[in-house]
Amino acid sequence: MIERWGGLVVRRAVVVLLVGLGITAAAMFAGVGLEDRLSAGGFDDPSSESTQELRGERAAFGNQSIDVIAIFTSEDQVVTDPEFRSEVEDTLARVPEDRVTAVATFYDTEDPAMVSSDEHATAVYISLQGESQNDFMDSYHAIRPVIEESALDVDFAGSYAVYSDVNEHTKDDLLMAEIVSLPIVLLLSLIIFRSVTAALLPLLVGVVTVMGARAMIAGLNEITEVSIFAPNIITLIGLGLSIDYALFVVSRFREEIALSPDDTRHALVRTMATAGRTVMFSALTVAAAMSSLLVFPQAFLKSIGYGGIAAVLVAMVAALTVLPATLALLGKRVDSLRIPFLQRASAVDSEHGAWSRLARGVMRRPVWVAAGVIVVLLAVASPFLGVKWGSVDYRVLPPDAAAHQAAERLNDEFGSERSTANVLLEGADEAAVASYTDALADVPGVVDVRPVQAEGDTTLLRAAWEGNSQSEPSQQVVRDLRDVPAPDGSTALVGGLTADTVDLAASVKSHLPWMGLIVVAVMLVLLFLAFGSLVLPVKAIVMNFFSITAAFGVVTWIFSDGHLENLLGFTSSGFLDLTNPIVMLAVLFGLSMDYEVFLLSRVREEWDATHDNDRAVATGLQKTGRIITSAALLLAVVIGAFSLSGVVFMKMMGIGMLIALLVDATIVRALLVPATMKLLGRWNWWAPGPLARWWERHGFREEGDRPGSAADEKPVGAGV
Repeated sequence: MIERWGGLVVRRAVVVLLVGLGITAAAMFAGVGLEDRLSAGGFDDPSSESTQELRGERAAFGNQSIDVIAIFTSEDQVVTDPEFRSEVEDTLARVPEDRVTAVATFYDTEDPAMVSSDEHATAVYISLQGESQNDFMDSYHAIRPVIEESALDVDFAGSYAVYSDVNEHTKDDLLMAEIVSLPIVLLLSLIIFRSVTAALLPLLVGVVTVMGARAMIAGLNEITEVSIFAPNIITLIGLGLSIDYALFVVSRFREEIALSPDDTRHALVRTMATAGRTVMFSALTVAAAMSSLLVFPQAFLKSIGYGGIAAVLVAMVAALTVLPATLALLGKRVDSLRIPFLQRASAVDSEHGAWSRLARGVMRRPVWVAAGVIVVLLAVASPFLGVKWGSVDYRVLPPDAAAHQAAERLNDEFGSERSTANVLLEGADEAAVASYTDALADVPGVVDVRPVQAEGDTTLLRAAWEGNSQSEPSQQVVRDLRDVPAPDGSTALVGGLTADTVDLAASVKSHLPWMGLIVVAVMLVLLFLAFGSLVLPVKAIVMNFFSITAAFGVVTWIFSDGHLENLLGFTSSGFLDLTNPIVMLAVLFGLSMDYEVFLLSRVREEWDATHDNDRAVATGLQKTGRIITSAALLLAVVIGAFSLSGVVFMKMMGIGMLIALLVDATIVRALLVPATMKLLGRWNWWAPGPLARWWERHGFREEGDRPGSAADEKPVGAGV
């Protein structure tokens, strides 16, 4: 099938290339200003208790959550001075009424916690107007410039100040990642390919991929909520995979054109039947892994899935259309504009090359090698056993970010850090409310419970306790508050930032098995179709487990346990963001399968020719070792650029994925895979009789290698 497509591309190369470039140009315009149109929220589960509480709170009283904290400061005056008070009240009077639902000041509440220790600053609690997180963000952006016009100095803390700074840093980090990674990728491509023409082809596919995927997300944003983080995953996955796919295809084409320098059609058809087929199955496995994120109700996780699926599918299409069309036009000129001081490596003897010798050395001691590698990887993964979970707070920002500094100032100057939960009580009379309030106040850790609003038999209470909102003790306080029984005939809902985290953890826990089931089931089916074995897919999943858990261990050691803070420039929160491992799991599972498919394709090719397991493994590793290493190096540059991000969860993702990628492309592929394939022997290719017979008749094997296949029925030069 796919080699027929290769023949069509050769015959219609100019048309295919022009259509592809025309679509890319249109996509570029469709993606202009994409970040400004995307959602800044999407972290909540619509069915969770905290979301239901917020919905009921808004319906009864309007939003009463503390969304923004404005800190007014004067060097010369204290808070109780009439001029200070007048300036604060005059400033707040200018805030658009349709953008806020509540504003609490020290002058209204006489709460000493709203005055700094030196009495030169006061904190104002602001509740924003809106129906969604996007609406709240719009309201924040509307009131901030008005408040900043005050004659007093003003700093902004609170969740929406943090979200706003995160979004701005994310845009800047995306641009920085592209600026840093692309020149390095181009330089490494020149070294790998040793010619300017060949080196530019991966960047061509990368540009087509990023532009096309951004256009797809722009269209999707018109019909559903898409997070502002989707473009980041497009750049990370799209640019990385398109470079990988281009490297696979171009390298194979150079092999084939060297064997048939005057027959471009034959070289391209063979390339599509081998590397093209591998790209197709690799892309489908990555897309399947990313699609598993769609089972989660959070728009943020869904958006990462949307971006990943769009990126990988566009990368596949570009690698199977624009790239082969370009190769068809170039032919043997793919090696033109050679770098004078770099000599092209000669063909390596598949029996005696370095990678082959490594594979044979491993296969002489497979038990010791496999056991040693597994012990090392499990040791690296061990910190993950003690992981603690949380969600976004100000520490996700770099230490010099405005919202981070404002939050630290609150903690330092306004007393110890305090967390709150809103409790919506419906159907209770005054006596029942008083009794329930006393019960909430008796919860361990709670220091204050007070009414915020009341209307009929509906009351909004606010409970407060000492500590960071994302800490495990704070999460336990929320669980204990929820365990307090509501008065007879009434209902109580507990919401707030900490409650959001508790509900996020519960949501992730309940949906994670479905994610795993989808990934495993799709991988088993796709890899069986690719290789005709049920053993290899299971082994590939197990191999991925080791590399991914090793990455999780490193991430926990660095970001949760707080090592390397100064070196990497971040503030440890003492926990991992709940969504990060989920995103990393999906992305890394897909990327790991990328190299697994490419390696096993060459192993299967040799197995079909010789039925010698040791030779197939050694030859497969020899033929793919340099290419996989080069691809991993290029992808590592793209991923590594995200580790420079000032936003902690982007830095975490970049470092975690970089570790997993390097472990997977080196230790797992070079040592663990050959060892396990030696131990399994002919069982590597086992499938139940009916499935084996079905695959022999209908499986997606490389038809170009079989006598009487479509590639052999037609003269090689026909149709050119």
